[in-house]
Amino acid sequence: MSAVICGSLAYDTIMVFQDQFKNHIIPDQVHILNVSFLVPAMRREFGGCAGNIAYNLKLLGGDPLPVAAVGQDFAPYREHLHKCGIRMDCIRVFEEQFTPQCFITTDLDNNQITAFHPGAMSSAHENHVRNIPDISFGIVAPDGRDAMLQHVDEFAARNVPFIFDPGQAMPLFNGDEFRAMIEKSTYVIVNDYESQLLQQRTGWSAADIASRVKAYIVTLGPRGSLIHADGKTYEIPPARERKIVDPTGCGDAYRAGLIFGIMKGMEWPTIGRMASLMGALKVEHPGTQNQSFTYDQFAKEFQEQFGYTLA
Repeated sequence: MSAVICGSLAYDTIMVFQDQFKNHIIPDQVHILNVSFLVPAMRREFGGCAGNIAYNLKLLGGDPLPVAAVGQDFAPYREHLHKCGIRMDCIRVFEEQFTPQCFITTDLDNNQITAFHPGAMSSAHENHVRNIPDISFGIVAPDGRDAMLQHVDEFAARNVPFIFDPGQAMPLFNGDEFRAMIEKSTYVIVNDYESQLLQQRTGWSAADIASRVKAYIVTLGPRGSLIHADGKTYEIPPARERKIVDPTGCGDAYRAGLIFGIMKGMEWPTIGRMASLMGALKVEHPGTQNQSFTYDQFAKEFQEQFGYTLA
């Protein structure tokens, strides 16, 4: 059965400025800022939450079905997804718009200047999940505001279990909206900073949120993660990466492991460790969709890191 992945598909254009921004910006003149940075190093990556989660879930042997809005420039991404064997039945093309894209310039101090163009994501609410057949699981990842509200409602109306993942879309919703979406969700996942924001916005504690869903998952970066479920809190240790190349997309890889483990009916300590290992394997590669392995290779690495075999 398919896992429906609602969220963005985007191009990430990443550039490196071989200097420091501070050498070219006069602090007391920022009100008339007009600068140009030469960026000889540049790469273009396939990204977006839906794309990243789907890519990682496919590596595990899952059947992801991305639900996303893209634009007239989607052709290279389409070819990439086709090569990966990822279905595109529910990707809707808006020819008058561009695919969402992020332009990131990083200097030698790892400071970043980022511009994000939402493009077709602004029309994502025109792409529904209510009529998709054979859905066994879903996730509502960061996307257009109206689309996220709609997808939550439509999954709930169909009694499809799903994860609510507000992520970068945290600023888009108020407390009432968050409370309503949490009440309709089966699972909620956030990082530790987002967890504090969510509690502040809803007025609910972590225990309050956990009591309203089957599991409240909080990722802690290099410190692992916490899974609040069944009236317990499972402390998930971090997996070990061989090298740290690029953490971008680590959280999306974690979510793919989470989805796979839940759909396979595994226990929470194992689900969390699978998710943690997916994140670590991603960190070892640049970009968000460049790592590659088979499920057997993943299972072997899991046994080496955690001392027991996957069922």
